[in-house]
Amino acid sequence: MQKVGIVGVGWYGFRPNTREVSFREMMFEASTRAYADAGNINPRTDVDTFISCQEDFWEGIAIADEFAPDPLGGAMRPTMTVTGDGLQGILHGVMHILSGLSNVTVVESHAKPSDILTMKEIIDFAYDPIFGRIGAKNVHYLAGLDAVKYMKMRNARREDFAKVVVKNKRNGLKNPRASFASNLTENDVMNRDYVIYPLSDLDIAKFVDGAVVIVLASEEVARKFTDTPIWIEGIYSATDSTLELSSLGEAKYLKIASEKAYEMAKVNKKEIKAAFVDDTYSYKELQHVEALGLSDNAVADLREGEFEEGGKVAVNPLGGLLAEGRPLEVSGLSLLLDAIDYLKEGKAEKAVVASWRGVPTFTGAVAVVSR
Repeated sequence: MQKVGIVGVGWYGFRPNTREVSFREMMFEASTRAYADAGNINPRTDVDTFISCQEDFWEGIAIADEFAPDPLGGAMRPTMTVTGDGLQGILHGVMHILSGLSNVTVVESHAKPSDILTMKEIIDFAYDPIFGRIGAKNVHYLAGLDAVKYMKMRNARREDFAKVVVKNKRNGLKNPRASFASNLTENDVMNRDYVIYPLSDLDIAKFVDGAVVIVLASEEVARKFTDTPIWIEGIYSATDSTLELSSLGEAKYLKIASEKAYEMAKVNKKEIKAAFVDDTYSYKELQHVEALGLSDNAVADLREGEFEEGGKVAVNPLGGLLAEGRPLEVSGLSLLLDAIDYLKEGKAEKAVVASWRGVPTFTGAVAVVSR
């Protein structure tokens, strides 16, 4: 099977507010940078298909995908929308290329939560009828239940979640996209009031505006664009049932997705030395690392420093979402950008990227990438 390569990337924003641009202008800025990074390709002649990842609920506009083609240079060209996380969009792009539909595909995702005045109400609306009947007033209540169950399963303590926060915000100091990077201590985290037990505001990634554009190409075409493409060796997405409350405490969606991605990539998990995983909530990093099969007991490995660079596997060595912020459906592409930067710096040969759509979903995607 031929490979699919990443030959260009572009991004814009990753700040709490981007007043200077509309979401369409933000898409244009990111795509301009991506095309330049891919060797100044012309989207009108060099790109076969375009994919936009967005959700009408976030946009506040019905059929929001109608606004996707123009900023990408895809007007009157084959353009499709994925109402999901950006890493799921990459999966669709890979399918376009491996099926022979396309040689070059552009994947875009954008988010402008600073424009959303009713964020809580939108998340409330996303809860299915089963969870909605609980009538909770806190949109993070499902994450709180999930975190408590994980604590009981792994004998985890609040201090362990604080360690994740401290690690990731410190790692973010090396990342130009990390608006929330900082030097904190565990006491700084522990002394904060709870948003919902056992999570404080520092345990929860803040929303940011952002746009990311990725240029994908078939193996033959990729080598014409660059001598150093980043290869997508395996990628898969899965959804667990939202009705199984017993699934709380673990991330079955990523377990399913990772097993299939590793199988496609023909990779041994022990070869992976870097992981870029969704840490929208601090405890989720630990849960996701276990689901990826990179640790049998993430709490114990965290305490031993195994998730630092030089340890068993570097987890979110550029800060993750706790440092960068959560740009809604761009979150998976944000983590993919981190992996690309890390691989290009020669810090690892292979990396795994794992995204999650956030509460109240049980949907995630996993990609294995290499240089």
